[in-house]
Amino acid sequence: MTSRTGGSTGGRPRGLRGIARTWAEVLVRPRRAFANSITPGDQAPALTFAVAVVAAFAFGLIATDPGAVPTVVPSSRALSGLVVFVVAVVIGTPVGLHLTGAVATVSVVVASLELAGGVGFRDRGGVSETVQAVAYASSPMALAGPAIPELRVACGAYASVLLFVGLRSVHGLGALRTVVAALPPAALGYGVGYRVVAAARTLFAA
Repeated sequence: MTSRTGGSTGGRPRGLRGIARTWAEVLVRPRRAFANSITPGDQAPALTFAVAVVAAFAFGLIATDPGAVPTVVPSSRALSGLVVFVVAVVIGTPVGLHLTGAVATVSVVVASLELAGGVGFRDRGGVSETVQAVAYASSPMALAGPAIPELRVACGAYASVLLFVGLRSVHGLGALRTVVAALPPAALGYGVGYRVVAAARTLFAA
């Protein structure tokens, strides 16, 4: 499949400065950010970016909500927090990103289904670009770690909007089709993975 993005080749700049620039650009100028950030077949910068977002989220969560940290090392709460942080960043990020990306890929295929004149599919971007869109759209979740339900829900809502923008930029689908494509991965990745659903329940039950 061919890419619909007109970004630069080779992905985004690596390193902390590149991650910070990408993060700020996605939040402030999402359309331009997705056009510049997503490159067919180049998932490495997106995975690195997702690791940074998860690290920021996990740090904020552990620092402000110790009760959310399971007791891995009974003799040390701090060591338990460190173990949870490492597992979330090293194992949770790639597994979560690619699981959410897989759901997004299926959703995009369903959303691109054409029935007029026989069964067919609209032209769309590739799987790699979908995974990258999921990763970059998670930008607001870097701020959602603190145990503040309002903040987490707001970040999750904005991440969902960014995923809509990213998938539309990558696949060129109409607004309604993009909503169909974006809802399942947003619910899984941001709602469950980043605990937005739990925060919403806490918020609306108060």
